Amino acid sequence: MHRVVGGKDDVPVAGTWHPVLAAVEVSTAVWSLQDQFGEYGRVELRRTVDGLRYRCEHRGELIGWATTLRRGCSEIHGAYLRAHGPGEHRGYPDLSGSSRITH
Repeated sequence: MHRVVGGKDDVPVAGTWHPVLAAVEVSTAVWSLQDQFGEYGRVELRRTVDGLRYRCEHRGELIGWATTLRRGCSEIHGAYLRAHGPGEHRGYPDLSGSSRITH
């Protein structure tokens, strides 16, 4: 995403898409991000000792807190995209011994 030079980190160039555009307010101060299979993220505005903060969940798991709705949606969408990647390395297969296929 292109950023405005000298602007806030959350301010995209006009005309670009941002995950906040996919957020639907399902109840007061609660936003849902959905894909074709259902909700993949949720942002809830909460009052904390540090002031108002946005609680960010990906697939029902807390991933952090944000100070703006835009940042919260961006973090959730980033987690959503990473979940579609190759995943963690599970080690190399054991090619020695009887597990090896021979012809």
